[in-house]
Amino acid sequence: MADWITGRVKARKTWSDNLFSLVVDAKVAPFIAGQFTKLALHTDDKKVARAYSYVNAPGQDPEFYLITIPEGQLTPHLASLKVGDELLVQRTAAGFLTLNEVPPGRDLWLMATGTGVGPFVSILAEGRCWEQFENIILVHGVRYADELGYRRRIAELTEGRRRFQYVPFVSREDADEAQTGRITHAIADGRLEHKTGLAFTPEHSRIMLCGNPQMVHDTITELKAKGLQKHLRRKPGQILMENYW
Repeated sequence: MADWITGRVKARKTWSDNLFSLVVDAKVAPFIAGQFTKLALHTDDKKVARAYSYVNAPGQDPEFYLITIPEGQLTPHLASLKVGDELLVQRTAAGFLTLNEVPPGRDLWLMATGTGVGPFVSILAEGRCWEQFENIILVHGVRYADELGYRRRIAELTEGRRRFQYVPFVSREDADEAQTGRITHAIADGRLEHKTGLAFTPEHSRIMLCGNPQMVHDTITELKAKGLQKHLRRKPGQILMENYW
């Protein structure tokens, strides 16, 4: 049985027509940066629940980054919540997209599409990553520039970190300070390595992927072509991933 507790919306932010964040007042159990929990509402006489990653560092108010799916059973209702409204939160977190699972290396690549950037914001905020890796590169792919959520928070969390690089990609329009196109294409043609000055190698590179399943699949394919492999506990590799629906 899931351990559901009642939370209240403490704050909300709208990023674009279909992207928003909720900060929730809820006494959740301690979690590890990168993990997810579930949010739920009672709609049409049934409880609908979906998994969402924590964006906040452990110990801070729970925060979630969401996209409204118009035909979805839950997100349109979550999108209509106002400050003070109640929702259900699963108290205990889950998931293995955490630094605990990443083998030692020199370069940590955090690659996300859309709301998949959420767990990486949590990892940057928690801060242990700065001690474990020499270089950290956050690569965030979206369709339109206004979907680059948490850009200011990322800048604040990484201020003064000379070994950090933020590389946004926008695929459907030209945008200032962003690369044009898709992350996977930039891996395949070498643009991402050229942009960052860092090569993908089994020795140095550790990659955490979070995004839509097609992006995750295609990125793994391109990284395998460069000699990297998925990480398994029984067979250590370089790539950890989480499909975001």
